[in-house]
Amino acid sequence: MSGYILAIDQGTTSTRAIIFDGKMQIAGIGQQEFKQIYPRSGWVEHNPEDIWTSVVATVQTALSKAGITADKLAGLGITNQRETVVVWDRKTGKPVGNAIVWQDRRTASLCNRLKGEGLERTFTRKTGLILDPYFSGTKLSWLLSSQKSLRGRAAKGDLCFGTIDTFLISRLTGGKSFFTDATNAGRTLLFDIAKNSWDEELLKILDVPSAMLPEVKDCADDFGVTDPAIFGAAIPILGVAGDQHAATIGQACFDPGMLKSTYGTGCFAILNTGSDIVRSKNRLLTTIGYRLNGKTTYALEGSIFIAGAAVQWLRDGLGIIGKAAESGVLAEKADPEQDIYLVPAFTGLGAPHWDPQARGAIYGLTRNSGPAEFARAALEAVCFQTRDLVDAMHRDWKTGNGEDMVLRVDGGMVASDWTMQRLSDILDAPVDRPVILETTALGAAWLAGSKAGVWPDQQEFAKRWKRDCRFKPAMDEKTRRVKLKGWRDAVRRTLCRD
Repeated sequence: MSGYILAIDQGTTSTRAIIFDGKMQIAGIGQQEFKQIYPRSGWVEHNPEDIWTSVVATVQTALSKAGITADKLAGLGITNQRETVVVWDRKTGKPVGNAIVWQDRRTASLCNRLKGEGLERTFTRKTGLILDPYFSGTKLSWLLSSQKSLRGRAAKGDLCFGTIDTFLISRLTGGKSFFTDATNAGRTLLFDIAKNSWDEELLKILDVPSAMLPEVKDCADDFGVTDPAIFGAAIPILGVAGDQHAATIGQACFDPGMLKSTYGTGCFAILNTGSDIVRSKNRLLTTIGYRLNGKTTYALEGSIFIAGAAVQWLRDGLGIIGKAAESGVLAEKADPEQDIYLVPAFTGLGAPHWDPQARGAIYGLTRNSGPAEFARAALEAVCFQTRDLVDAMHRDWKTGNGEDMVLRVDGGMVASDWTMQRLSDILDAPVDRPVILETTALGAAWLAGSKAGVWPDQQEFAKRWKRDCRFKPAMDEKTRRVKLKGWRDAVRRTLCRD
């Protein structure tokens, strides 16, 4: 059997399809951006049809660049932007409206009401999550209330709910498969991560009919086969994981204590805690890392909403760079005497603050502040936020400390040497960048490839992980302390407290 595996990486701002060969090397890539919809301040939507069109187009491009046809693929893996909600008609497959994106803040008042009723503890105990607009459940509840007929149709089983993975599985199989995996289910506020099942109490609180929920499978499992009319052959769908979980797998963070951080639109750090469900006392999320062969591996996660999006803001909002790659070069030219801090709370602040009302702010501006200082502030903000997450993880995870920590990184931002060196400096810890930066897609591909029996098992896959570069801290301790003090003061000034 061919060792070719297709990974569909459906992200927040673009879709990528990557074909890996039998040696786990990239053979072909297709990528396409799609429209971001902002109906109101704090609202973010996607047209599901735009996402579907981008998936088909990028897969066709990847096949063409790899010089193969779909019948040469041994399997397909899907990784996706998590928490984004789609509802569609079970018979026609047509969405009832736009997808509500994970960044969307419209359910902040609902979350506050539920907190006021003392229900956050119930949600956290069962799901490992907190009540925040970030997660799928409150978005789904809002969507079902947005049109009079939706909740009734959902109760009859006429409507399907899914995160992007489920929507794509349904479309790819011509409506024959209605599945999700444990990692995506675990981000909905509706799934008990200890029992590995949808929770009736949480469904009742959010008034979500169970008839609209997909079946939950392992990350490497049989999710059906694609309709041959789409790509020219029936491709087995054998792997599914939310993007951050797929990146954890792609980085081979299989042992408890291993830590990775992905720098895309947002930044997400995941610490493997093995079979232990670690209840965070520092406002981190307890989540399913992955589920294989019926065995669940858990993790602590810290979520930063704005990382690469801050670089996009420099490019598209301020116009001070022409492309993202210029940000590090520009930051290096910044005046070292100016301490400029950007708190990029454009859509609120994530972990460990969880303040959906906070908005972006810049501190320390002088008459001499210019593009270089803005660029440095945007990149340093990502480093400071990562430090906040890692510090919280060290307080929760008793077996580790900063002295023996190594952070494995991936995502678009890690191509910048300047940014990775500054990250290492702020963390005061080594940062490892892998040879294959497309670790999210690689993780999805490994799930499918191992399930198909054409790729190595977990132990051998971990041995094949290769480091491209290790960045070691070079900043003196005094400078680090001063910078961290300035950052924490800036965050304190930005937070909105009732």
